[in-house]
Amino acid sequence: MEIPEIGVAELAELLSGDISLIDVREPDEYAEARVPGAILIPLETIPERVSDLPGNHLYMICALGGRSLKAAEYLTARGWTCTNVAGGTNGWVEAGYPYDSGPTVD
Repeated sequence: MEIPEIGVAELAELLSGDISLIDVREPDEYAEARVPGAILIPLETIPERVSDLPGNHLYMICALGGRSLKAAEYLTARGWTCTNVAGGTNGWVEAGYPYDSGPTVD
């Protein structure tokens, strides 16, 4: 199954619109640095949290792109349209894009 991918520069352009960006990392990683607007749903919780997924086209992100690709494959097989963010949050931060950090309140 072929999952489309975009880089962090493309993601930066898309963020000005209304997209659903799902961060599948662990809560401590998410608190350290995250793309503004990313929704935390850790990879292992995806199956039980599918009802929490906003919309039908999801952009998936993790630290580098591996975990988000797994999540995208899982969800695509179940009817979602997913795009993986290659380079992930680490690539986003390294490219100098603004990021949020600190704990969040759910």
